[in-house]
Amino acid sequence: MELLPDVWKQEYWLPPGITWEDMERLSDRDRPLPQDLLMALPLALGFVGLRYVFERFCAPPMARCLGVRKRLKMVAASSPKLESFYTKQSRRPSQSEMLDLMSQCGKTQRQIETWFRLRRNQDRPCRTKKFSEAAWRFFFYLTAFLGGLACVTDRSWFWDHKECWRHYPLQPLERVHYWYYMLELGFYLSLLLRISVDIKRKDFKEQVIHHLATMFLLSFSYCANYIRVGTLVMLLHDSSDILLESAKMFNYGSGWRKTCDTLFVVFAVVFFMTRLVVFPSRIIHTTLVLSMEIFQPFFGYYFFNILLMVLQVLHIFWAGLILRMIYKFLNGKMHKDERSDEESEVEGEEEKNAQVEDEAETGDYCWERRKDTLNSKLSMLNNSFVLNKLTNHRTSAINRMRKAQ
Repeated sequence: MELLPDVWKQEYWLPPGITWEDMERLSDRDRPLPQDLLMALPLALGFVGLRYVFERFCAPPMARCLGVRKRLKMVAASSPKLESFYTKQSRRPSQSEMLDLMSQCGKTQRQIETWFRLRRNQDRPCRTKKFSEAAWRFFFYLTAFLGGLACVTDRSWFWDHKECWRHYPLQPLERVHYWYYMLELGFYLSLLLRISVDIKRKDFKEQVIHHLATMFLLSFSYCANYIRVGTLVMLLHDSSDILLESAKMFNYGSGWRKTCDTLFVVFAVVFFMTRLVVFPSRIIHTTLVLSMEIFQPFFGYYFFNILLMVLQVLHIFWAGLILRMIYKFLNGKMHKDERSDEESEVEGEEEKNAQVEDEAETGDYCWERRKDTLNSKLSMLNNSFVLNKLTNHRTSAINRMRKAQ
């Protein structure tokens, strides 16, 4: 409890020469308060419920219109002992555990390995689930971007970034910007609440870091009244996310390859321009350099810029993935979408191997049936051959007798 007052020391949150008494000149309605952030929790729960309704009733008709189809999966045979081991202990039994399962179930090692592979394949997400997640994010980013444009473009600091710091931190909070902040914060909190049940992607760790950094950035910038710059950061990120999610939606459908590729090219251009050019040259330059013309550095100044730097590092990481995709696309080697919506490379490779082995096992089964059929046909052919040979032999004997007569 003694540390709590130190957290709110004015040296941490306010520039030198500004005190909390100065901030109280603004009314409670016109200044950001830390307790306002509590509104994000009910909004996050509301987003979770709204997302459930969207994925249940809205996403399936959209998926059918775009030709999103479920892939047929081979179902593992019913085995209570193997199922119990799979759900309670491990999805990948070790060699010693494999021997125990062989003795308990009376199956060979290959049969048990096949069962676990098929069972894991059943739990892998289908395309309709991936489509639903992408569609939900697309509609939120589109709504947030349009709403952000409506509440920011008519402000002077949208065009002249020096205006972001005029009279800082004694800048009144507008209610439209308050709701813009709370909705964005509630959305990212809902993504964290759902992260355990959502599809685990190859950039899972980076996504978690991104969500946490975004939430810290939104929360701190709100409390420190960096709201003008914060709205620009949110607007900048939403602009490219719309194109990415729309490209994913068409990627999961059938017959939309050209549309997907076109959207992805547009997304790549917008991503590089906004996050690798505009973000560091305009936003970070504004917070690092232009703000120094108004106030001296303080803890909040350094902390806010560190969070922006973390976001920039993530931008560079994702730009590397995009460049690798573009390289493979130009060389005609892109057989699989490597964007952030796919599962990990290890799981993807395992699924490919599993399909090959399943086809081999199915081929073995079919070969057994074909072999039986072939044997029966050979037997019939052999009998037919013997009969023909006897018939020919008899005919030749009759001919010889006729000649002799």
